[in-house]
Amino acid sequence: MAKTIITVATTGAWPTKKDNPNIPLTPQEIADDVYECYKAGAAVAHLHMRDDEGMGTMSTEKFEETVKLIREKCDIILNLTTSGDLNATDETRQAHLKAIKPDMASYDCGSMNWGHNALFINHPKFLEELGQTMQDNGVKPEVEIFDAGMVYNSLYYLKKGVLKAPVHYQFVLGAPGGTTATVDNLVYLKNLIPEGSTWSAIGIGRGHMPILMAAIAMGGHIRVGMEDNVLFAKGVLAESNSQFVTRAANIIREFGNQVATVEDAREILGLKQVVKA
Repeated sequence: MAKTIITVATTGAWPTKKDNPNIPLTPQEIADDVYECYKAGAAVAHLHMRDDEGMGTMSTEKFEETVKLIREKCDIILNLTTSGDLNATDETRQAHLKAIKPDMASYDCGSMNWGHNALFINHPKFLEELGQTMQDNGVKPEVEIFDAGMVYNSLYYLKKGVLKAPVHYQFVLGAPGGTTATVDNLVYLKNLIPEGSTWSAIGIGRGHMPILMAAIAMGGHIRVGMEDNVLFAKGVLAESNSQFVTRAANIIREFGNQVATVEDAREILGLKQVVKA
């Protein structure tokens, strides 16, 4: 049977306790949440950090504390963000990768308007530096795609050697200013990536379930969690991130696939296996 990887994106940079009181924000809350998601079937955790006021931060210390707490509980694959702090510099967006050397990290492959009042800047110089930082520290990029132009950017960086094949893509559909979360758009984007690539998808908001189901049917992997959706269903707040993971795992099994274990995901993504004591 095919094996489908579940990535859980627990926190993100923007949702607050006002949006959903169950969202984890502190290192301990995130670590406890990730462990519950791991037990429910998540093989990868995509992590953002918050400062003591609940704002997005690229604090290396916050990442180190959270990673240490998670590693005391489980060996889930860790995918650390390189964005999510409006005050971050090119240096602070990469510093934690050099200190922690996680399995994976996000590589947002282009700039875009974020809604109607903000800019999400990933300029070429930064992307070249980030690609080199990831290669130097053994971090696999998760190439995040918000629109088709970012796929074409990735092909340029692949040709230039900034990215290495096989590339792993994360299609993020439904972000304000990005490509709408429709199955047609997912099919279009998936058909642009190089043969041999791995990929995953997420639909933000109401596009969550259609994109999740289409990704599984198309042979991709999936991302769930409160970074992208604070509602579990229309008008119903999510009780936890593990609630999303449990539903996703059940759908994968109903489809006839297996939920990928951490070891499975490492093999699929080309990550080194960890020898357990």
